[in-house]
Amino acid sequence: MHEKQQYVWYASYGSNINADRFLCYIKGGQPEGSAQIEIGCKDPSLPVDESIFTIDLPLYFAKEAARWESQGVAFIGLNQDKGNHTYSKKYLITGEQFLDVVKQENNGLNFEIDLNDVKQKGSKVFHRHSWYGNILYLGDENGFPIYTFTAPWDINEVEWKKPSTAYLKTIIKGLSKNYSNEEIVAYFQSKPGIKDQFADHELALLLKGREG
Repeated sequence: MHEKQQYVWYASYGSNINADRFLCYIKGGQPEGSAQIEIGCKDPSLPVDESIFTIDLPLYFAKEAARWESQGVAFIGLNQDKGNHTYSKKYLITGEQFLDVVKQENNGLNFEIDLNDVKQKGSKVFHRHSWYGNILYLGDENGFPIYTFTAPWDINEVEWKKPSTAYLKTIIKGLSKNYSNEEIVAYFQSKPGIKDQFADHELALLLKGREG
């Protein structure tokens, strides 16, 4: 198929679960609902494979992202929680593309990191003050390592923030390809930043493509 050392799985858990949004990081362009035009990867080749994946780390929403109406965006905590999993979609892309995606998620920040070092250590913080300055190794599948990125801080070290409806609808569009409406509502209602911020009927309206 491909030389295994050249490819990695990127496990997305926020808006990149929506393939249309993620491909703006690959090819460049402005995602629906976002205020920012992404520059894309140096190599705009499409992912060679994709599949759903479950991360045994908790999902939460925090910070105020300018590209998403200055409201909360998705992060995952750093401590495994078997009872609080995170739905993910993973894409098989080159290691270079993965690092280009990380740079775009960190507003163009330049950094150098060896993904093999991340694999050996399990995680590596490359910038302590960047929102997505922490790369995590999540195991292997079909001979390729699985990576994602999140914040250097943990779930209880930051104030949780409600996401915008545009951001949430972007994630919902991605999740709806593999999960029922009932599963998605139940999933979101347990997540910090959404729990007690959106009523069940508001989430149900978002699932129907309308704002609550």
